[in-house]
Amino acid sequence: MASTAAPTTSPAGRRDERRLLIGGAWRDAGGGGYEVVNPATEEPVGLAPEASVDDALAAAAAARAALPQWAATPADERLALMAKAATAIRARAGELLPLVIAETGATAAVGSRMQVPVAADRFERYSRDQRHVTQRSLPPQVAPTTPLAPGGLVSALALRQPVGVVACITSYNFPLVNMAGKVAPALAMGNTVVVKPAPQDPLAVVELVRILDEVGFPPGVVNLVTSSAADPAAALVASPDVDMVSFTGSTEVGVRIAEAGGRTMKRLLLELGGKGACVVLDDADLKAAVGAIGSTWSFHSGQICTAPTRAVVQRPVFDEMVERLCRYAGVLKVGDPTEPDTVVGPLISGAQRGRVEGYISTGKQEGAEVVVGGGRPAHLARGFYVEPTLITGTNEMTVTREEIFGPVVVVVPFDDDEEGVAIANDSAYGLYDYVFSADTARAFQVARSLRAGHVGVNTAQRHHEAPFGGFKMSGVGRDGGDYGLEAYSELQSIIWSS
Repeated sequence: MASTAAPTTSPAGRRDERRLLIGGAWRDAGGGGYEVVNPATEEPVGLAPEASVDDALAAAAAARAALPQWAATPADERLALMAKAATAIRARAGELLPLVIAETGATAAVGSRMQVPVAADRFERYSRDQRHVTQRSLPPQVAPTTPLAPGGLVSALALRQPVGVVACITSYNFPLVNMAGKVAPALAMGNTVVVKPAPQDPLAVVELVRILDEVGFPPGVVNLVTSSAADPAAALVASPDVDMVSFTGSTEVGVRIAEAGGRTMKRLLLELGGKGACVVLDDADLKAAVGAIGSTWSFHSGQICTAPTRAVVQRPVFDEMVERLCRYAGVLKVGDPTEPDTVVGPLISGAQRGRVEGYISTGKQEGAEVVVGGGRPAHLARGFYVEPTLITGTNEMTVTREEIFGPVVVVVPFDDDEEGVAIANDSAYGLYDYVFSADTARAFQVARSLRAGHVGVNTAQRHHEAPFGGFKMSGVGRDGGDYGLEAYSELQSIIWSS
């Protein structure tokens, strides 16, 4: 096992990390370090390693060299390491939580429930026996003699084999959870990985990689590349040493990855943008619907691709829904994410805040009405905050068609169920939609008509064993539960005659 190469930490808690894990050794990044900023205070959290393109290519080569031995490692040994990783992450939760809050701006509630523990849960999930997924016997067939081969009873086995080297590239909103959701099933299936977190908040992922190194994953099985620039990630996508790219992020970047990866026939798992529609029918439990839609504001300030950012509401309850949503937004505390009663924290950066504000301004220009919010909280002099914002408009406006990735909800009216479905489906995206109705048969019929990979009926809860991914421009492929094991594998058929 390589040296853990722990980062230096100043008395004020500032971290200084300039090393990457490549081929089992912690080595200096080619570009030194770059600054990571706390979005709530605009103060530096510390330095992250600034990888060069050569570092990225070296990481891919190290993963390639380690692949044969890791893929041949008995599954029980791989899964035992997954369980050790889950235990170690939980043991380090007290250290990881404040780091995640500092670099992401996640509230204490989101960080303590949805960031650190879920990362551990995902490693534990993929420590289970996987044979029901990795091998399947097919019924034998009687084959006649042909010019190809003699006749006989032909049997077959469908096996799932590792894809190979996987570049795991994640978004900034849930750095630990997103990375764990890629790395855990990939490693469990016998793949080796290059970990590339988002540039805005990589420090907790660096610690995750350090944990995996410490628990005993062999050299080269897990490699780390972090960078503030796009070139190292692009080098991974282009590298012939990389067999698969697993990416969570914007549709724009996903398209570029698909184009570049196609040149070497890379396998792709792309979880991209969303513009979730919440269809509220006239018989819905409005309190429940408001709680789900309001999660756009309260759950990481709307920086989540599954958020119900379009409230598509039937006219008989439209005015009441708008009124209820206004009241809901008005009681949400916006502020310091370390305070336990804060509900809405900052956006990840000044650039992202400017992007969200630009969408709100465009909405006004196009005739949308900003019913509540729309500005910066007056009581917060520092931090990249935007007020919970509610807009009413039409489905043709920019604010209802493009992913904003901030605390902004747009409410659109409709008359009958058919029109509600048509409005919900009139989108380039199709990741996660919702339906609320007291009539479950009616809700189920609407849900089946929605062009989205995931539909919540009267709930915003997730089922973590369900296949997760999007239709249309929201991505390619599915993960989650056993589907995650399938995503990081290739099917091989073995045929024999008796």
